[in-house]
Amino acid sequence: MNPSSSRAWLRPFLASLAPTFREVLLISLFINLAALAVPVFVLQVYDRVVFHAGLSTLQGLVIGMTVVLVFDYVLRQGRARIMQTVAARADITVGRRLFDKLTALSLRVLERQPMASWQQLFRDADVVRNTVSGASAILITDLPFVILFLGLAFLIAPPVAWILLLVLPLFVLVAWRSGQVMAVANRAERDATVSRDRLVAEMIAGRTTIKALALDRSLRPVWEDRHAETIERAIGRGARMDGYCNLGTTLTMLTTVALTSAGAVAIIHHQMTIGALIAVNILAGRLVGPLTQLVGMWRTYAAFGDAVDRLGRTFALPSDRQESTITLDRPAGKIVVEGVTFRYAPETRPAIDGISVTIDTPGMTALVGANGSGKTTLLKLMQALYEPDQGRVLLDGLDIAQLSRSQLAGWIGYVPQECVLFAGSLKDNIAHRHAGADDTEVIAAAQAADAHGFIVDLPDGYATDVGEAGMRFSAGQRQRIAIARALLGDPPVLLLDEPSANLDRQAEYELRRTLARLASERTVVVVTHSPVLLSACTGLIALDAGTVAAAGPAQAILPRLFGGGRTDVRPGSSPAAAPAASSAAAPASAAAASGVAPGVAPGAPTLAPAQRVETAS
Repeated sequence: MNPSSSRAWLRPFLASLAPTFREVLLISLFINLAALAVPVFVLQVYDRVVFHAGLSTLQGLVIGMTVVLVFDYVLRQGRARIMQTVAARADITVGRRLFDKLTALSLRVLERQPMASWQQLFRDADVVRNTVSGASAILITDLPFVILFLGLAFLIAPPVAWILLLVLPLFVLVAWRSGQVMAVANRAERDATVSRDRLVAEMIAGRTTIKALALDRSLRPVWEDRHAETIERAIGRGARMDGYCNLGTTLTMLTTVALTSAGAVAIIHHQMTIGALIAVNILAGRLVGPLTQLVGMWRTYAAFGDAVDRLGRTFALPSDRQESTITLDRPAGKIVVEGVTFRYAPETRPAIDGISVTIDTPGMTALVGANGSGKTTLLKLMQALYEPDQGRVLLDGLDIAQLSRSQLAGWIGYVPQECVLFAGSLKDNIAHRHAGADDTEVIAAAQAADAHGFIVDLPDGYATDVGEAGMRFSAGQRQRIAIARALLGDPPVLLLDEPSANLDRQAEYELRRTLARLASERTVVVVTHSPVLLSACTGLIALDAGTVAAAGPAQAILPRLFGGGRTDVRPGSSPAAAPAASSAAAPASAAAASGVAPGVAPGAPTLAPAQRVETAS
């Protein structure tokens, strides 16, 4: 993407601020006109008051300058207030657009970049805000008035004003060159900083593993290398920045020396007065001051350009569908996968290779298979988190690609393997799915997930703060809260990814009872190897290397897949019968963990006419 297209998003935003900037420019005009009063005042004092002892003239000049200074203060305060308004508008407009864009991006796009890169975008939004509303923006409004000060210098001291005309191109050249150099240095420093921050984010996320295995010794060299690179880039950028700033300061002092020397000669030859020399030195400060600041500000402008480019590339990324192309009432929950193929990258083998299955409703269907067989990927395809390369997924006969993300989320509840809770109360975490849910709906969802019992026993009940990522609760409790969150709004489809991975056996039995009850009135699809949960499933889909190895009713297909073991525990049976089911299904679990049994061909046909899960013909 070329820079012009990546910055196109900024033009409408700046266009909306154009009336405000015109107002700021007008105020800056009066501020700079008021600034002209100071050298004129000095000129008059030296040439008329000092040499002629004109105290009455001095009194009038002081009164006039007092009025000018008060006027200047009021104007500067007004300009500052306006720029604060610009900052607020930038925060709201850019920040909201960035948040909406990130939440609208597809999961595949979000997974392509590390967390630190997405976090950097919000810092980029701050850079845009600060640049369009801070000192850098005011400097841009002051630069055009350099010509005004130069013109007054020619009126007051023509013999030395040519020096200012000569130094102007030098300042512009230094500012332009510093801009080029600082842009490259800033990018290098940012890349090093992002690499270091990525490692820090990984260390924080895996702090328990690092502490338990004492991985700090192996991570220290990596951290030191990245931190050293960041310091090296920062020092290099700082050295270049200091070099150009010092050069600008030297040019400023050189201008003062040249003006004073040439002015002294002109005074000796009676070509100008001492008051004119002092006044033109003051004008020179006002003239070269913005140019000197421009040299130092190029780092800000370079960072602004890079931030705008990164934000532009993000805004140009494809988003999930935001509006449905069709209207659909609450679906029954039948899911059909038709010839779906999916690759994570074009050069890799398919993670899902031509899968076709049908999942009827109601009932609970298990997805089993070896690690890497495509279970979680298929689960994400069923809820349109991934877009298939070929084929389609239907919900009650409608292609889910035509439905919006929000509409699908209202109909398909999802419980991931790692149940992450967000900062806030238990009620907030359950109600995140539907922000407008009332207490009755929240409690109903918690009761359906069998979470209400332990929540009401807490001192603060539903107002209990969950802590960081919900770490105040056990894995089983977080699982219940996540299920309650997924059930809010009563979705007809519930998808769960390894829900029993962190649960003990008793918690598994409780979870089985919950899922069996939920499956009596909706579609439940669960990725699991647990014999306890498998015993409650009505259907089963076995995957092998991204293909369907077998599919059909669980009670019929488990013996064929896993060497004749029986699942004696029926859905809804009491926990007392669970041990028998566990021992009977243990071979199933072991076989599922290592793949499907030999002798079952991929794409096995339907095993019974009344099955709930079948391979599509």
